[in-house]
Amino acid sequence: MKKLKNSIKILLIGLATISLASCKDINGLTESNDIDLPQFYAEQRSSGQTYQNDIREIQGGPVDFTETAKKVLDAVVHIRSTQTTMSDNTDRLPPDLPDLFRDFFGDRFQMPENMPRQPMYGSGSGVIIDKKGHIVTNNHVIQNATELEVTLHNNETYKATVIGADPTTDLALLQIKGKDLKALSFVDSDKVEIGEWVLAVGNPYSLYSTVTAGIVSAKARNININPAKLAVESFIQTDAAINPGNSGGALVDLDGNIVGINTAIASRTGSYTGYGFAIPSNIVTKVVADLLKYGNVQRGILGVTIATMTGNLAKEKNVDFIKGVWVESVNEDSAAEKAGIKAGDVVVKVEGIDVATSPRLQEIIARHRPGDKISVVVNRKGKEREYQVTLENVKGSTDITKKENVEMLNYLGADFETLDRETAKKLNLDGGVKVVNLYPGLLRQKTRIRPGYIITHVDGKKVTNIKELVAILENKKGGVMLEGVYEDIPGKQYYAFGLDS
Repeated sequence: MKKLKNSIKILLIGLATISLASCKDINGLTESNDIDLPQFYAEQRSSGQTYQNDIREIQGGPVDFTETAKKVLDAVVHIRSTQTTMSDNTDRLPPDLPDLFRDFFGDRFQMPENMPRQPMYGSGSGVIIDKKGHIVTNNHVIQNATELEVTLHNNETYKATVIGADPTTDLALLQIKGKDLKALSFVDSDKVEIGEWVLAVGNPYSLYSTVTAGIVSAKARNININPAKLAVESFIQTDAAINPGNSGGALVDLDGNIVGINTAIASRTGSYTGYGFAIPSNIVTKVVADLLKYGNVQRGILGVTIATMTGNLAKEKNVDFIKGVWVESVNEDSAAEKAGIKAGDVVVKVEGIDVATSPRLQEIIARHRPGDKISVVVNRKGKEREYQVTLENVKGSTDITKKENVEMLNYLGADFETLDRETAKKLNLDGGVKVVNLYPGLLRQKTRIRPGYIITHVDGKKVTNIKELVAILENKKGGVMLEGVYEDIPGKQYYAFGLDS
């Protein structure tokens, strides 16, 4: 028997095409994000329409999708990302290179100077969610891009700026400056039922404005595709045909409202073979709200190691089977431990919602922020107990971390964090500012900086926190020189770029 011959691969579906071409500069776009979030999302979810559309109530005959398609096509966009690579003048040879080659090339392999940058193009989709031009897409659609171009259904094109991104949910928020934009609303993904008709809208293989139909075939799927630390996977599964290029597109109900954001496919061939996966709208709205209000995503952490309870797991642990989520361990001094939850408990409800799988528990927790108090019901040795848990962030506090000076940071195209004392001491630094994530923006366009770089000086001036970094850059015109270090590379590293006058 040949093993793995027909194994199913789970694929992210954002970058459909890659080609070499000339590179164009991006014009940074910024706009104030002063939005009344509670009112915004209340309007999004209470448009006055009944959730069961008349189309669904047709008795006999095929379902007609034409009206739904008309509602959604203008709001789903094509996203072209430009990625640029440049050969280094002094790439080091591999440490295990045979002596024969090392003697021939020397200790450093010299590349020709001024090697041109080699642009590559990727293709994906996005959904306009408000009149201000905010667009939701997948993080993997924009990852490593230096420039983003958005094309509407009517073939208008715009340069886009990144408002923020969240690798843990694979979501990103962009913005374009357009007029009379068509936007889609969200519905409560908890109310979406298995067997319900849905449409997938996007740009597979750069075939603009493609609509396919299917049903919701499962919910709360975990497919282990997201490599990010603390990744959240609780996908809506659908048999609506989606393919490479559909990533970031809309999965909508028959009212034309967003049920989820298409993200991945299960395939033996790299193209559609029956199953696609979308991020539920309830996760999307929470991430978008955080990015608009705080500039980054606020993750509430329970602080437990979990597994879906199954018959086999119950036998292994020598306990009675109970439908829920097994708590394997509880982190020391975590939110769960402080509330009284213990290893061996089975979580059965959170906030009054039945929890049967670990992806479902992850999804519900991911909708909350540090400081939120939630009700958790566990079964402990046959008896149910309710605990009030105050969620914490990854650092073990209930603080909300708001990104200040959003306009400047979006222009640079990066997320920063002030270096913690422990790391500073280990590196023998007085302090610094660490580059956490990079997006299309000035740093990626003009330098070869990579995540993990710790900025210690700007133009010779010491910086120990984000506030100091931004203060220097906001009053700066012309050339800028960054000095800093990487944890995994010895010595100081320098990057230079220019700020517009």
